[in-house]
Amino acid sequence: MNSNGNDRSASALELEIRSFSLPLEQPLGTAGGSIESRDGFLVRVVDRTVDEPTATSVGYGEATPLAGWTESPDDCEAALERARTAIRSGGPSGALGEVDEQVAARHAVSLALADLKASQSATPLYRHLGQESMVGRVPVNATIGDGTPDESARTAMDAVERGFTCCKLKAGLRDLEEDVARVRRVREMVGSDVELRVDANEAWTYAEAERALEAFDELDVSVLEQPLPAGALEGHADLREAAGEVEIALDEGVLEHGIDGICSAGAADVVVLKPMALGGVDVAYEVAAWVSELEITPLVTTTIDGAVARTGAVHLAAAIPDVPACGLATAELLAEDLGRDPVVLENGAAVIPQAKGLGIDGVWPD
Repeated sequence: MNSNGNDRSASALELEIRSFSLPLEQPLGTAGGSIESRDGFLVRVVDRTVDEPTATSVGYGEATPLAGWTESPDDCEAALERARTAIRSGGPSGALGEVDEQVAARHAVSLALADLKASQSATPLYRHLGQESMVGRVPVNATIGDGTPDESARTAMDAVERGFTCCKLKAGLRDLEEDVARVRRVREMVGSDVELRVDANEAWTYAEAERALEAFDELDVSVLEQPLPAGALEGHADLREAAGEVEIALDEGVLEHGIDGICSAGAADVVVLKPMALGGVDVAYEVAAWVSELEITPLVTTTIDGAVARTGAVHLAAAIPDVPACGLATAELLAEDLGRDPVVLENGAAVIPQAKGLGIDGVWPD
C-alpha cells in the first residue's frame, strides 16, 4: 500500500544502501577480540508515487553485523544487494524474501519498510508495531563496566545522580570474589532503592554461579544474566531452581536454544531480546508477546548500534506493555553516530519520539 491507499502498481519502491563505520569511544573487548568500530549499512526505502512524481515517502533501516550474533558483513551486504534488486519487481515481500536467512540484513530491510508504513500512516513506530496506548518514556538501565569495587561504586553513584534507578554490572573478567566485592560495594553506595543486575557473560562454572547466587541474593540483586556458557541450558534450569529471589536471564542462550528450548527446560525468568540478532523489531515484538504469555519477562537491548537501529529498539521497548528497564543507553559508547539521535535520555528513561515512523532524520548524506 502507498500513502493514498492505492495498490502497489500505483507506486514504485526503491531500496538504497550506504556503508558506514562508527568508531567507538574506547575499544570493546569481546570473546572474539577487540572491537574498535561498528561497521554496517544504512538502508533507505523510497516510495515514489507514479501519479505524483515529486511526492516521496521514505523509511530508514540499519544493518550492523556483529560477530557471533549475526551474519558476516560480506554476507549482509550481498543479501542487501539482492533485496535491492528484488524490491523493484517483488515489492516488500520480495525484498524480505532475499534477506530472510541473514538477520542483520533483514533487520535493516524490515525496519525501513516499517518506518515507511508508519510514516505514511502518520503513526509513531511503536504504535505501528501494536501498542494501542501512547507511551511517553521507557526505563533504561545504566551499564557499569569492569573496575575495582570503588571505581564501580563511583560509576554507579554517578548514574544514580543522573536519574537511573537500575544499574547492570558487567562481571566475569575478575575472580568471583572480586566481582562479589564490587557488587557489595555498589550496593553500599547506592542504597536499597536502586535495582542491581549482574551480567556474567557466560564466564562462570556451575559451582561459581551457585556461590554468586548465594551472595547476590543477600545483596538484593534482581537479575543474574547468562552466568554459564550458552550451551548449558540444563545448568541454567538447575540454577533457576536454586536462585532464591534472583531471576536468571538468558541472552546468548536465546540464539543458542530458541524460546521453545528455553521454555521446555524452564531455564530462564528473563530473556534478552536484541533486534539486530533476531532479524528485526517486528520479529522481536512477536517474541516479546510470546514470552510474556509464558510469564517470562522480555528485556530489549542493542548490539551497540547506530542511531537508526537504536531508535528502532527504543520503539520496540515502548511497544511492550510494562517493560522493565532495558539496555538502550548505548549511544555514549560511540565516538560518532549516523546522525542526530531523536531519543533523549532523561532521569533514567528514554523519551519516546512521537513523530511519525522512527522520528529520525538527517541520517542520509546528500
